[in-house]
Amino acid sequence: MYDADGSTMVFWHALDVPDDTNLFLSLPAHSVFARGIAAAGGRFICVGTSFGAVLVFDIPPKGTNVTLSEVLEQHRDPITDIAAEQGQAPDGAGDLVTADDCGTLCLWSSGEEFTLLGKIPGSGCTCSSVALWNGIVAAGYGNGQIRLWEAGSGRIRAQLSAHARWIYALDLAPLTGKLLSGAEDSFVHVWKLSRDPDTDDIEVQHCHAECVTDTQVCGARFCDPAGDTFAVTGYDLSEILCYGPA
Repeated sequence: MYDADGSTMVFWHALDVPDDTNLFLSLPAHSVFARGIAAAGGRFICVGTSFGAVLVFDIPPKGTNVTLSEVLEQHRDPITDIAAEQGQAPDGAGDLVTADDCGTLCLWSSGEEFTLLGKIPGSGCTCSSVALWNGIVAAGYGNGQIRLWEAGSGRIRAQLSAHARWIYALDLAPLTGKLLSGAEDSFVHVWKLSRDPDTDDIEVQHCHAECVTDTQVCGARFCDPAGDTFAVTGYDLSEILCYGPA
């Protein structure tokens, strides 16, 4: 972790080898790595690991005394992504979601001790990217689908056949509920999520599609809170492409 301008490293943490030796030996090439990171609860940074644990670091308001405050151990497979609430979480809904290689999602409430609110079992298909907005969990999968879940109940509310190949990136614009998805099929899509005020149903509108020619999109992010502009990059691509209103 670095200070605000990136000039000074203020904290580092070495990943330990898991106590479960059989689990460690089952990892590809005996690798240990971190994947997935999100800020939660105003003072915590959560980091996923290849052995399924989520490390919770407590960040002080001043100074550099960062501490490992908790380890969340509900996943049995490598963590793929972590997302924190970007809007306003409804009562009873979590403000953090973690995903793993088998597609399992865990919903958490942050605090002095993180509380597991629910677990959505995986179906054997990797959940590669997640986002959380106003109590809606958006999850992108290796089969090209996007699934929308209720963060409070864990109930599935919508399923989109969004891409022809592996989804690598999701992002949500907190002011508008726009959802950005990027995948190996060279396409980036922009969707609009909303709730019907009468039925509380989640509604999805497709807003835009962009083909990044001959590029397997592996990263995509909105550049502003309203989702009017976005940036993408691709596998083996040494540049970032930015898109905005015409």
